[in-house]
Amino acid sequence: MGTDRRVATVILGAGGRDFHVFNLLFRNDPHSEVVAFAAAQIPGLAGRTYPPELAGPLYPRGIPIVAEHALEELARSCPVDRVIFAYSDVSHLEVMHAASRALALGADFLLVGPRASMLSSRRPVVAVTAMRTGCGKSQVARHLARGFADRGQGIAVVRHPMAYGDLLARRVLRFAHPAELDRTDLTLEEREELEPHLEAGDLVFVGVDQAAVLAAAEAEADLLLWDGGNNDFPMIRPDLLVCLADALRPGQAAAFHPGEACLRMADIVVIAKADLVPDARVDAIAAEVRALNPRACLHRAASRLRADRPPEELAGRRVLVLEDGPSLTHGGLPTGAGFAFARAAGARILDPRPFAVPPLDRLWADYPHLGPVLPAVGYDAAQRSALARTIAAADPEVLVVATPVDAARVLGLGRPCVRVRTEHVDLDEPGLLARVEEMLARACPASAAAARS
Repeated sequence: MGTDRRVATVILGAGGRDFHVFNLLFRNDPHSEVVAFAAAQIPGLAGRTYPPELAGPLYPRGIPIVAEHALEELARSCPVDRVIFAYSDVSHLEVMHAASRALALGADFLLVGPRASMLSSRRPVVAVTAMRTGCGKSQVARHLARGFADRGQGIAVVRHPMAYGDLLARRVLRFAHPAELDRTDLTLEEREELEPHLEAGDLVFVGVDQAAVLAAAEAEADLLLWDGGNNDFPMIRPDLLVCLADALRPGQAAAFHPGEACLRMADIVVIAKADLVPDARVDAIAAEVRALNPRACLHRAASRLRADRPPEELAGRRVLVLEDGPSLTHGGLPTGAGFAFARAAGARILDPRPFAVPPLDRLWADYPHLGPVLPAVGYDAAQRSALARTIAAADPEVLVVATPVDAARVLGLGRPCVRVRTEHVDLDEPGLLARVEEMLARACPASAAAARS
């Protein structure tokens, strides 16, 4: 390749880390040209454009977003010198398949690491990550946020970006009250990550431009809590990194990207759902973690189910279970908290597959591990409509809603519902909050002294 043209770059992503990597490393780089983003995981992202207002002066027309499977076709129409992998919760095998596709085109294949892609904050930062989607990051983040707030700390939660809808309108979003969500055109997935924090009283920032998000959060908070997406590592450099390992998923600690990296970097590893398996299984998970990160502090925790109606009201009744979507789809779980609650209550659980309408009818083919539950996929209006029509076709006596958001209200369902939520419960002493406070005080002694005063 000659030196008279910029390095043609494609960034593979899912509307989060890919945009962050571009904003931080390539937006103003005169030696590189990002010819396209190649989208995976998120339906409806391909075919759009990363807007010129976000892309910067080097990209007056913005940057096209194509489907990841179109990488080879893209390479036939323009040179591709470099392919950057920038999304999460994929097996190591899948990462290397992507690498092989890039290498077959003659391109370099890169993973951008934490040092190059983490923003520095002038506030103390605690980050919550996980080895896989669906380990329970958000309940741990809420637990820590409430604990810090109760101690008088000015907390802001910074959520991993989710690039749905109008990207320019999502450059920086600030939410302080649940009602504010109704005034913003959000997908079900976005609401799931934001609404529980707002119901708990947390101040939340999220957005496509993480540098601008960070500046806005720093202006209002004494301490930042990064609530990660999938199993991604933070986009803001943490002073303390908490990573969740899942007691229900043995053998996966070193099998998925970048969850293994998160485990290796962690200061504290929470073995989540440790109450649901025998002690021997917990010990096996602990051994997996120790092999990757012998210096981390291990902490066992439970995910307590809390419902707004007593379980005996479900006994013998026909129920349909609506579960958290990402935890079941690319997170790999067959069922979730709603199924566990309904089964323990003695309900007659309906299999949604005979009632699923397009495009939901493809879910079980795309994710053959799924059990007899309905994942709450709601990336766009068509999917949300399909969810409502599928539930209507199944006609359950009761709908068990185990999504973090009040999906029945958002979908406009006029039928009896039971909401099931999960809460972090410490199984070890001292509790997680005390461990985090102690270790954060050592990492940021000046901030700890200011907080005490």
